[in-house]
Amino acid sequence: MSHDEFPTEAPAVVTCGLPYANGDLHVGHLRTYVGGDVYSRALKTLGQETAFVSGSDMHGTPVAVNAEKQGVSPEEFALDWHETYKETFPRFDVEFDNYGHTHDETNAEMTKSIVQALDEAGHIYEKEIMVAYDPAEDQHLPDRYVEGTCPYCGAKARGDECDEGCQRHLEPGEIEDPVSSITGNPAEYRERSHKFFEVSEFEDYLSEFLDRLEGTSNAQNQPREWIESGLQDWCITRDMDWGIDYPDKDEGTDDLVLYVWVDAPIEYISSTKQYTERVGPDTYDWEETWRDEGEIVHVIGRDIIQHHSIFWPAMLNGAGYNEPRAIMASGFVTLGGKGFSTSRDRAVWADEYLEEGFHPDLLRYYLATNGGFQQDVDFSWDKFRDRVNTELVGTLGNFVYRSLLFAARNYGGTPDAEVSEEVDDRIAEAVDEFTDAINDYSIREAGNAGIRLAQFGNEYIQRNEPWKLTDEDPEQARQVIYDCVQLAKALAVIFQPIAPETCQRLWDQLGEDGTVANTTIEAAREGPQGEFDEPAELFEKIEAERVDELNEKLDQRVEAATADANEDDESMTDDSDDDNDAQPADLEPIVEDRISFEAFQEIDLRVGEIKEAEPVEGADKLAKLQVDIGHEVRQLVAGIKQLHDLDELPGTRVIIVANLEEAELFGVESNGMLLAAGDEADILTTHGDSVLGTRVQ
Repeated sequence: MSHDEFPTEAPAVVTCGLPYANGDLHVGHLRTYVGGDVYSRALKTLGQETAFVSGSDMHGTPVAVNAEKQGVSPEEFALDWHETYKETFPRFDVEFDNYGHTHDETNAEMTKSIVQALDEAGHIYEKEIMVAYDPAEDQHLPDRYVEGTCPYCGAKARGDECDEGCQRHLEPGEIEDPVSSITGNPAEYRERSHKFFEVSEFEDYLSEFLDRLEGTSNAQNQPREWIESGLQDWCITRDMDWGIDYPDKDEGTDDLVLYVWVDAPIEYISSTKQYTERVGPDTYDWEETWRDEGEIVHVIGRDIIQHHSIFWPAMLNGAGYNEPRAIMASGFVTLGGKGFSTSRDRAVWADEYLEEGFHPDLLRYYLATNGGFQQDVDFSWDKFRDRVNTELVGTLGNFVYRSLLFAARNYGGTPDAEVSEEVDDRIAEAVDEFTDAINDYSIREAGNAGIRLAQFGNEYIQRNEPWKLTDEDPEQARQVIYDCVQLAKALAVIFQPIAPETCQRLWDQLGEDGTVANTTIEAAREGPQGEFDEPAELFEKIEAERVDELNEKLDQRVEAATADANEDDESMTDDSDDDNDAQPADLEPIVEDRISFEAFQEIDLRVGEIKEAEPVEGADKLAKLQVDIGHEVRQLVAGIKQLHDLDELPGTRVIIVANLEEAELFGVESNGMLLAAGDEADILTTHGDSVLGTRVQ
């Protein structure tokens, strides 16, 4: 791993968090996979040798539980979903170089090899622990066979994760008030021997690793809290028979399997190895990437940061493998401002999106560019329509169509001319913007580089009016249209990672040879090839009536599913696998003491805009902000450093308390207070574009 700017001499691998083989994919899931695909395509466009891999996560108790409900084996159940995912991803142009699964022979052997290496290095030990036990069923309860209360935040939790509260990983025996999810009866704790990975011994290494780690700031900063609070050793075995057997079983481990979070990330290595076995080491060598100095980039959801930034690098380091260069952790996707709920069918499913007749590139663009990667993104059909019609149809599509149509009708393709200095410089600027975005791990800015170039193109053709020049100055007309065709070619190259199928159609319309996905960024400034016919439009406008139909369908479906779920809730323990719709179990109570309206009026709340954001030196959580509040630019200190990408905050509308007395934090003056909600510091903003300095009443 070099930490040099991409492209580097070392091979890269981009991985996506493994989809759990337990249910349908929706657009919330697709954000991570589209993000990984965009990033891997972009690296290849820069000329970086790159493999893009993932696989289905086949093991764990949810698979075993749901397979039992359906009367099939866990393997049969998981393989069925695995095949579904293999078919679904290509339909969104998410094209893995290899897509495996955790139950195949390659991963089983690789997992056992790494666990043995950790054991031989003295990083694994055996310990007696208290494990939940269901007396009615006479069996031990691995992770998600038990539910209860999180010992850290008090929220309802599953046996291995506080998924509705602090999202902390939980070890066996930690959950309070345990209940068997099999019978619904109270569980009890009994002593049991299990294997532990000595994560605590890697504390110094992990602190240094996080200092080196690139990617999104949430993946870098959140793990520091876990390290500061003291790392606990990690139980890596479970009492069940579905999974990869613990290697070299002895009397104490003959009925234990490895915890799913051991073999799941190892699939990244196994899948890369399978790619090498298919194409040959001369094309791509997995050992060079994973054992030597390769560039490893993980693209994941933020709910699994701990596993990837603590457990996984410790495993790699202990077993003698290369560490990740970067972790990109995405925010969640909400639906119309509310969380997705799979049990109540409140979701836009992947298949549903395609069945409605929408092109996959429209969704890819929406997911990739609608906010910073680590920020939560809201999906609504109305917002989707606005982005498509304004940016794809009205900006990029409009420029390309009018330019190529004029060129085809008047010159039979590319006119006889050379690119102007102005346009060549602007394309070079877009290439730099694209390259910088990828090195900053910002797929949003990579997409915006193309949109901004198209905006320039629209302004350029409108300013030069070639339809007038054809008679008045034919030579200048040829120059202008040549420039426009050159801009269209550059757009095909730069925008290809975001919209691969659309950009290939544009490439074909330009009469270029081969596939645009196999070109590198240098092609953006290479001259167009020559003749081409009249183009077809790249994107179709979405009508308002269409969105009304989609909203009505969704509302009816959610209403019906909610009614069914409410009936089930009356007679069954909730075992839903809802995604990011969880709410904290214990909200802060409303303050009993009321204040008068006059007292509230004394609080001077103002609309502002962040102009600059930078970390406060020596402080883990604090950031220094320059905020324009209309009358002046104020300096504020806010505890948002670990929860927001500071580079992406400039331009954000905020609400501040303007008449709070000044304070000094870590030697930095703070003249006001930024308002934000909850532990995740959800920054309060405005619905519209209120004038800076407007008072909030």
